[in-house]
Amino acid sequence: MSVAAASAPSRAEVLHLYRSFLRVARKFTDYNIREYTKRRAVDAFHHNRNLSDSSAISSAFSDGKAQLEVATRQAVVYSLYAPKLKSVMEAQIPIHRSECTD
Repeated sequence: MSVAAASAPSRAEVLHLYRSFLRVARKFTDYNIREYTKRRAVDAFHHNRNLSDSSAISSAFSDGKAQLEVATRQAVVYSLYAPKLKSVMEAQIPIHRSECTD
């Protein structure tokens, strides 16, 4: 094991990993998978926010990088087989003023 692998990642590296997760999540065309990926990333980073042991931080960081690689591959696969229709959650339904009651 090298010395660089044993040291804890910097704050900038962790933030870069977090932002990368959110960027990859935006690549999913399916609403449910996109929101799940975002929620899973946010939950994992919040869960590991209070880690203080450098080996635990390094382990969580390397696990996060591995998960990012999986998510990136999955985004590519899902884009190949993306449905042509949008989810009901993404549909832009116009609301007519005559239907609204004030």
